[in-house]
Amino acid sequence: MRSVLTWIDQAHDRDKVEQCIYDLAFKPDGSQLVVAAGNRVLVYDTSDGTLIQPLKGHKDTVYCVAYAKDGKRFASGSADKSVIIWTSKLEGILKYTHNDSIQCVAYNPITHQLASCSSSDFGLWSPEQKSVSKHKVNSKITCCSWTNDGQYLALGMFSGIVSIRNKNGEEKVKIERPSGALSPVWSICWNPSKDEHNDVLAVADWGQRLSFYHLSGKQIGKDKVLNFDPCCVSYFARGEYIVMGGSDKRVSLYTKDGVHLGPIGEQNSWVWTCKVKPDSNYVVIGCQDGTIAFYQLIFSTVHGLYKDRYAYRDSITDVIVQHLITEQKVRIKCRRLVKKIAIYKNRLAIQLPEKILIYELVSDDTSDMHYQEKERIVKKFECSLLVVCSQHILLCQEKRLQCFSFSCVKEKEWLMESFIRYIKVIGGPPGQEGLLVGLKNGQILEIFVDNPFAITLLKQGTSVRCLDISASRNKLAVVDEHNTCLVYDIHTKELLFQEPNANSVAWNTQCDDMLCFSGGGYLNIKASNFPVHQQKLQGFVVGYNGSKIFCLHVYFMSAVDVPQSAPMYQYLERKMYREAYQIACLGVTDTDWRELAMEALEGLDFETAKKAFIRVRDLRYLELINSIEERKKRGETNNDLFLADVYANQGKFHEAAKLYRKTNNENRALNMYTDLRMFEHAKEFLVSGDPKDTKTLMTKQADWAKNVNEPKTAAEMYLSAGEHMKAIDLIGDNGWIDMLIDLARKLDKAEREPLSKCAFYFKKLQHHGYAAETYMKMGDLKALILLHVDTQHWEEAFALIERHPEFKDYVYVPYAQWLAENDRFEEAQKAFHKAGRQDEAVKVLEQLTQNAVVESRFNDAAYYYWMLSMQCLDIAQETEEKKNEMLKKFHHFQHLAELYHVYHSVQRYTDEPFSSHLPETLFNISRFLLHNLTKDTPLGISKVNTLYALAKQSKALGAYKLARHAYEKLQGLQIPPKFQESVELGSLTIRSKPFHDSEELVPMCYRCSTNNPLLNNQGNVCINCRQPFVFSSSSYEVLPLVEFFLEEGITDEEAVSLIDLEAPRTEKKRNKWQEITNTDAQTLRLGDDIIDEMEDDPFTAKLSFEQGGSTFVPVIVNRMVLRSMSRRDVLIKRWPKPLHWQYYRSLLPDVSITMCPSCFQMFHTEDYELLVLQHNCCPYCRRPVDDGNQ
Repeated sequence: MRSVLTWIDQAHDRDKVEQCIYDLAFKPDGSQLVVAAGNRVLVYDTSDGTLIQPLKGHKDTVYCVAYAKDGKRFASGSADKSVIIWTSKLEGILKYTHNDSIQCVAYNPITHQLASCSSSDFGLWSPEQKSVSKHKVNSKITCCSWTNDGQYLALGMFSGIVSIRNKNGEEKVKIERPSGALSPVWSICWNPSKDEHNDVLAVADWGQRLSFYHLSGKQIGKDKVLNFDPCCVSYFARGEYIVMGGSDKRVSLYTKDGVHLGPIGEQNSWVWTCKVKPDSNYVVIGCQDGTIAFYQLIFSTVHGLYKDRYAYRDSITDVIVQHLITEQKVRIKCRRLVKKIAIYKNRLAIQLPEKILIYELVSDDTSDMHYQEKERIVKKFECSLLVVCSQHILLCQEKRLQCFSFSCVKEKEWLMESFIRYIKVIGGPPGQEGLLVGLKNGQILEIFVDNPFAITLLKQGTSVRCLDISASRNKLAVVDEHNTCLVYDIHTKELLFQEPNANSVAWNTQCDDMLCFSGGGYLNIKASNFPVHQQKLQGFVVGYNGSKIFCLHVYFMSAVDVPQSAPMYQYLERKMYREAYQIACLGVTDTDWRELAMEALEGLDFETAKKAFIRVRDLRYLELINSIEERKKRGETNNDLFLADVYANQGKFHEAAKLYRKTNNENRALNMYTDLRMFEHAKEFLVSGDPKDTKTLMTKQADWAKNVNEPKTAAEMYLSAGEHMKAIDLIGDNGWIDMLIDLARKLDKAEREPLSKCAFYFKKLQHHGYAAETYMKMGDLKALILLHVDTQHWEEAFALIERHPEFKDYVYVPYAQWLAENDRFEEAQKAFHKAGRQDEAVKVLEQLTQNAVVESRFNDAAYYYWMLSMQCLDIAQETEEKKNEMLKKFHHFQHLAELYHVYHSVQRYTDEPFSSHLPETLFNISRFLLHNLTKDTPLGISKVNTLYALAKQSKALGAYKLARHAYEKLQGLQIPPKFQESVELGSLTIRSKPFHDSEELVPMCYRCSTNNPLLNNQGNVCINCRQPFVFSSSSYEVLPLVEFFLEEGITDEEAVSLIDLEAPRTEKKRNKWQEITNTDAQTLRLGDDIIDEMEDDPFTAKLSFEQGGSTFVPVIVNRMVLRSMSRRDVLIKRWPKPLHWQYYRSLLPDVSITMCPSCFQMFHTEDYELLVLQHNCCPYCRRPVDDGNQ
């Protein structure tokens, strides 16, 4: 910081007596200066110090002046106790008085209310008021100042008190200073900064202290000792600095915190007042001897730069280090005037008035911005330039250059021939760094820190202003005093070139052949010896790194991104591809990269082109380059052919074709033009009349027609070229059925693939008749059958498989699936069965059965289980491996079918209000079911329902013992709410009945004539002979049938033939059955009175051994007995293989019994006929009665 005296004047009265300058005030626009001089008010022009006009109105000394913020009026106060209001035209318009001399005046910055202060009171006046409101005070007021918002007025008292009043004059805050009346407050001023969060008041007293306070009265920091009596305090317009003067006869500059920065101007007498011109760096002072001095403050730029780190002074006392790439900043508060800054690598040197601080980076991270103090050199240095190295600082003063260690030991000193104008560290090992030094006489030296001797690089005739050395240390750029940039070869000292209009220069640190220089509002970039490229730029170039140029404009450093396009194209024009690539790496646009890649490719510099295409990620050209490199490895050397491929990829087709022809590669040109659909050009390259090439060309032309959405033309071209398949695809996709019919009829039947494709499209377009015609033409019966199946034309399909049964699987299976999808499951099952797909047939039946059980359709469940059993029997017949498993399943499913058939009646009885069954039938059914539920209970069958039905019917029919048993069993089960009351009532009422069953209900064994209990632990077998009972499948009464078995060696056919013989009966027919009783056994004999025959008849003779055992002894008959049997007395269940037939003998021939020939269930004939009349089928297996005789 330095000050320059702009103008000075001396105020005298008429007698040439010096007039003390007590106060000054600037007009808000800074054009005029109002001065309180003697008993006059002087008005000056601030531009040159001309006195515009002296104003007379006061009769005594004028102590104070103040200008309103709006610039319309100003006021003056005098020892004559009066205040005069003047207009900006220098006319007095108002005058009012106080009781004592006026000490100070101040205008409110917002409302323009005037505060005038005297020795005993202060007044507030505004243009809107007719009178002045005055307020008494206890002490003489010496100074006053309004806050920025105009809400409060601070008054400085001679008693050392500061009183803060509101706009109405009421005291809000009172600040009492420690020294009291011993330290009169002589000047106060509010900080005008709008950035401060709180109002800050600066207070200067004659206790030689400067203090700062908040509006609340709280002091900020400690008092600053001044060592002189301050008479005036004034802030710069933005509040960043304070100007203060007094008994030390000078005006000094301070920070806003009160840190002394330096003197502005020295005078010969006390400085009574100082003011800062609005929005400028000009300061005016008024002195005891009448001197009015007008100074300009010049704040020079104090900064340092190393690569991408820039350090500069801020607010005079702070240093900010800025990373120009990342834009990170760090502030170092020094709290003293920063005089010089130097930065190098991880070192930062800051010169303060009495010392030099050395900082270093905390870490080696290139982006780290944290500095810590390393060394402190406590010594006052005077120097014009400061440089820091790894272990030294260098101070330059005129011709002298001194090198100090960080411990303040002077190690080297160099004395130059002329003044040092420029110095720069150019790097080197720690402790051995090199420096470039430029002298006023044009000499350029290189100095090493560890070498006492300077090396002269070159000598030129003009003074050095700026210089830089290239990264390779081969070239030197100098800017001289005539603003000329000169570039030298360091080794030969030859001037390579020079450029005018330069004020600074910098080499690119990443490219040895590029430099930039600034001047005349332009940035100039020069590569090699090419012409200069210019663009507008204000400021000085101080660094050039890659594509970033570091530019200092006024006080601000910025990093400017400069595309390196211009120098790159300069290299490309000379086909210097490698050099152009190096420039591009510094920073160019994607378009420039692509241009470089293309130019290098055309120049057959494949290495450079490859790297450039990698940067733009163009895989197509990278594949081309790789293919060319592979071909070169295989020995190809024809560059014209390579260039032709390059032109073809670039779209320069005609140039590529010419090169293909030149290299005898017409076929490549032909392929290129046909791929491009440029068929007219392609014909030029057809080898004379080759039909293969002509066909290929026509096919490609058709492909092109197809792609440009002309499918009909394309189809005709494909047909002409013999490409039937492509033609059919086009015709079929577009639905041209007429063309397709014509084509299918023209094709020979041997062309199966095109015909098959035609049939496919006929099917797709729903023209099944034409598809069938095409398949007939081909003789493809399988496809024809599948067509009928796909279209669900089942009659045609069945007609075909009648003639060709080998295709039946292709019909029955889809037919069955179609039936299943349409909920025709039973038909589907039969169809699967016919198709031989037993697994699917079983799955369908299992699903049907499951659904019937879940839905409580137990009659259907019985039917489906019977069908399942028959299906298993069929599988057992066909597959030997599954025979045992299937037979086991057959018996299981037969058992389940019978159970569900029986339970259907029980379920209807319990769930429906009325029943069609007789009580005896329900009684028999319940007993039969209960005897079969001793082990497992199948899904859906309720034991509760069974017992409930049995209990009800037993009670009704007189089987009280059985009823009581049923009720007791029910008590142990979970009974539905609807039966609860009935069961409880029945359980009570049954106890009133006798504990026995009606003898009429007791079943009898027709083999041994034993009466069996109603509740049989053995199940549905005789408790004596273990002979299984045979039940009627409608009423479930025990039928008078006894099952007998054939003697070993007798086949089923022989047995039937013997029975059919029917031997003639004798007159002793009534004795056919003879019963012989003795004490041990009863014997039933069948036959005549011949003793031998009686012994062979198992029906008439009772067993001679104990029959009450647990082993069942079946009735086995021989041929004689079979021959003696009557056909009408024997019922035969003719099961298919691998099952054996079952034979039953009726012991009561008069009882008519009917057996269903399909399911082999036995019925009383009357019951069966009635059921057939009701259902028109067997009630068990649902076999229609029309299917055959019973």
